[in-house]
Amino acid sequence: MDDQGVQKLISLSHKAKEKAYCRYSNFRVGCALLTQEGDVFTGCNVENVSYGLTICAERTALVKAVSEGHHKIKAMAISSDMKHEFISPCGACRQFIIEFGGDIKVYMTKPDSSYTMLTSQELMPLGPQTKMLENDHGNSMIRRGEN
Repeated sequence: MDDQGVQKLISLSHKAKEKAYCRYSNFRVGCALLTQEGDVFTGCNVENVSYGLTICAERTALVKAVSEGHHKIKAMAISSDMKHEFISPCGACRQFIIEFGGDIKVYMTKPDSSYTMLTSQELMPLGPQTKMLENDHGNSMIRRGEN
């Protein structure tokens, strides 16, 4: 992915951030993800008075992509209003992202569109993955054809 493509994804994540529903924290987050097929899906955080039901921008974008039949994610950009640090996915989002592969490029940004990038594997190096459901004899604990 060239720098122009990265900047476009970052720009879309900033636009998605503007739609955040964050009346409790006032912490806006946006995400734009690029599928292997070249489609882009955006998401924002949606808070709930029952904090545990809040959905992060990253998961919103991923759920939108999957609900449209896309399971192969190439990259994603995440934005917030933090000026002094790059926004990074929370633990739940890291687990959700790595479900779709360890090679997803995650661009973590600041409001000025500067960024740093790590792969999903680098963000969650020892995290549970689908392959952990394989037992020592190669038998799968997951039903074949469900991915």
